[in-house]
Amino acid sequence: MLNPSAGPEDHHHRVEMLVRRWLDERQSLIVQMLGLGEDARSPSESAPVIERVQAFCEVLMDYVSAGYFEVYDELLAEGEAQGRKILAEGQALLQRLQSSLDAIIHFNDLHDDPEDSDVLGGLPHELSQLGLTLEERFQIEDRMIALLHAPAPVVPA
Repeated sequence: MLNPSAGPEDHHHRVEMLVRRWLDERQSLIVQMLGLGEDARSPSESAPVIERVQAFCEVLMDYVSAGYFEVYDELLAEGEAQGRKILAEGQALLQRLQSSLDAIIHFNDLHDDPEDSDVLGGLPHELSQLGLTLEERFQIEDRMIALLHAPAPVVPA
């Protein structure tokens, strides 16, 4: 959690920077996934594709981990400051992320360290399914940000 002794304006600014960095990571994840999808449709050599899949899995898990261990906590802290109703809505949104987390972990377990190249045969389909899962997850995360990340506090002059 960010510095709790910081003033509301400072805390908001730090959360804003955290969220922006995380959303930049999301954009990189999407770009990498699209490139991997192109590789999966027209593979040239299996070894480089396996390495790119493993690199993608690392980025995917880093993104998801940052959400759970950094971003969501800070957003919920902001929601708590706004009141119980907002906090409860934010917690409900967080619960809705569980099913996508299960699908992401399944993809990672399947492709992070494929022992045989047959696993890559299903990669286009798996990426397609993961893309749909991530699209839903991103929508929920965006709702959490919009709900919980309150506008910057106005400091009286």
